[in-house]
Amino acid sequence: MNEGAPALELRDAMRTFRQGGTTLEVLRAANLSIAPGEIVALVGPSGAGKSTLLHLAGLLERPDSGEVLLDGIACGALGDLERTRLRRAHLGFVYQFHHLLPEFSALENVMLPQMIAGLGKREARNRALELLRMVGLEPRADHRPARLSGGEQQRVAIVRALANAPRLLLGDEPTGNLDQHTAADVTDALLRVVRRTGLAALIATHNLDLARRLDRVLVLEDGLVVSRKP
Repeated sequence: MNEGAPALELRDAMRTFRQGGTTLEVLRAANLSIAPGEIVALVGPSGAGKSTLLHLAGLLERPDSGEVLLDGIACGALGDLERTRLRRAHLGFVYQFHHLLPEFSALENVMLPQMIAGLGKREARNRALELLRMVGLEPRADHRPARLSGGEQQRVAIVRALANAPRLLLGDEPTGNLDQHTAADVTDALLRVVRRTGLAALIATHNLDLARRLDRVLVLEDGLVVSRKP
C-alpha cells in the first residue's frame, strides 16, 4: 500500500470488443481517481460500459491500452497470479444478485472468505458477527439465505464483500433487484458500513436516488468518464 495514493486510478483505459465484423469501442481514454474513504457513483445508460469499467477496476479484465492502479500499484504488467493476490487482498465485490451459498447461514457466508484467506475460525466468527451487527443482522446470523428477505440477503452480501477488509469496494447495481423501499434500506446499510470501515467504493447504478447520496457522481458517456454533481 502506497500512503497518499488513490485507492483506484484509471489512466486512459481503453477497451474494445469485436462483434461480427464490427469493433465496439466501449471505453476510450477513460480516466478516474477515487481517494481512500470516498464513495463514488458510476451512472450511465445500459450498454454504456459500466460493468466493463468495473471489470477493469476489479482486475477481472485487462484494458487494451492504458493503466489500472490500485493503491498506486500499476497492474498492467502483473501476471495472473499477482493480479489474483492483489484482487483478494484489496478488493470486495457486490453484485445485483447476492450469490450467497444457500447451504450456509448468513454468519457462515461471511466467515468463509476469511477462513479461505487463512483466518482462524474464532477470529472469522467474531469479525463476521461484528459486520452483521453493523447492518442490523446479528439476530439473523444463523438463518440460511432462503429464510432471509431480499434486502437482508443483499446486506449479507455487502458485509461478505468486506469480510477480508479490502481497500476498495466495487458494486454493480447492488440495489437493482430490490423494490424502492428495500433499496433505500440496503443503501442505508451500505453507506453505514462503508463509512465505518473507511474504505473507498465505486458503485455502478441506475438508481439516481442512491447516486445522489454518494460523495461524487461519475457519468460514463461515449466511452469517457465525466464528473457530475451529486
